[in-house]
Amino acid sequence: MSRYFLLLMFAFVAMSCSKKVEVKGNFAGGSPLERIEFIEASGVATLPLLNLGVDSKGSFSGSFEAPKNGMYIMSYAGKTAMIYLKGGQELNISGQAANFPNQFTITGDAKNNNDFLLEVTKFIQGYAGKINVGELVMKNEADFLKAAEKIRTDIGNSIDAAAKKTSADNEVVEYKKDELNASVLGLMSQYEVNHPQATQNPAYKASKNFKDAEAKLNADSDRLLKNQPIYRNYLLGKLSPEFQAFASKQATAGNQLSSELFAKFLDTKKDLSQLTKDYLLAFVLSSGDITPGMTDENAAKINKIINENIKDAGIKKDMQRIQFVIAGPKAGEAAPDSKLIKQDGSAFKLADVKGKPNLVMFYASWNPYISEGTVPVLKEVVNFYKSKMDFTFVNLDDTKDQFTKTSNAMMKGIPGNNVYGEGGLTSQIAKDLGIYGFKLPSFVVIDKDGKMASRFFYNLGDPELITVLDKLTGLKAPTVQPEATLQNDLLAPQPEVAPTK
Repeated sequence: MSRYFLLLMFAFVAMSCSKKVEVKGNFAGGSPLERIEFIEASGVATLPLLNLGVDSKGSFSGSFEAPKNGMYIMSYAGKTAMIYLKGGQELNISGQAANFPNQFTITGDAKNNNDFLLEVTKFIQGYAGKINVGELVMKNEADFLKAAEKIRTDIGNSIDAAAKKTSADNEVVEYKKDELNASVLGLMSQYEVNHPQATQNPAYKASKNFKDAEAKLNADSDRLLKNQPIYRNYLLGKLSPEFQAFASKQATAGNQLSSELFAKFLDTKKDLSQLTKDYLLAFVLSSGDITPGMTDENAAKINKIINENIKDAGIKKDMQRIQFVIAGPKAGEAAPDSKLIKQDGSAFKLADVKGKPNLVMFYASWNPYISEGTVPVLKEVVNFYKSKMDFTFVNLDDTKDQFTKTSNAMMKGIPGNNVYGEGGLTSQIAKDLGIYGFKLPSFVVIDKDGKMASRFFYNLGDPELITVLDKLTGLKAPTVQPEATLQNDLLAPQPEVAPTK
């Protein structure tokens, strides 16, 4: 009996500690070409945790490990919504595809917390329309502080009322109150910067009362820093005048990345905690310098900054991953030996293709760029270089059956190796090379010895890619009409929209 009790307790603990979120639902009228993604919203340049396909009836299902309880960005058909998730929850989503993100329903374990978000968002949308920031900036300081406190009180009361109505968890209520405090801090920062010019009073300096009000809102600064991207924006705004003055004095500023300058500036800020420096530097790196197509020299500089200046292990790991995903593997590294499969089920490895250079394309049938122009240009590239190089087309659809259909339809008549990464975007090849939905289709070159010979490219007409191909083959390619370039939606600002009931 006691053994049974211990087993039961173990099972309970395992379930209660689970971080897995089960996702299922239906968007009526949804297209199989559209994908659903979930991204943790409070991290620094976090990557998609799940990329789901929608079937012909608009249904979808899957699961992912939630790194923390908190806000997540859910994207569908290029549109985004914010939802609150906890590890171990089952998330049921339904709605009309055409109405997302303005209307959709969440049921299951996550219902109460997301109903709470809906209630608060409705109130804020109506309330915010009545706030005139221009008028607030013109007020004298005492009146501004009263107005700012009234805003905080009114929205805070709506948060409390919504929490009582929906029985929301304390965590999500705390999150919205922290977000409110960060937003008011941002408003205060705008006042401090713009009030002197707006009132023709350049001598204005914030009083002790103003600073005390700021300090009160900053009481939980570490928690705000970890969970609220808008708080990091506020801190960067506060530091901006000092940083601009610092940068103007740097003799070699024009030759440095913005993150290099900012890292040096942070070294002078003895009053900032290391954690604050880590988050702010990571923000500057991910929002500016880590970009597709960065040069090897800049990639090396960024790697150095991440390794030497960022101390927090979690932030460092996230930044190293996003740097790898965007920059790709280093030239000269061995091609991955991840197992791929052919249509007949036999094994295939990129590392085994030797003797000739190998242009590798990663693609999926649901990505619009593959059907809008990539394949016609690919045929031209293959026809020109086929005497001197090999070609491998790695499909990352969700199932092997879809791979078979796609490769037969799209790659028919194009000489090359048609192979499949089992599991699509969850395959080992995708993990080894940092391939996500926003990187499809993409191209990389492997040399005749099975080593990586280029970064990832998203355009077969990229002059740098053509240079690599010409160099490895000894041929001289004609000019190719450029394709549409990759839009890196991952690093773009995301709007916050709550689901409807």
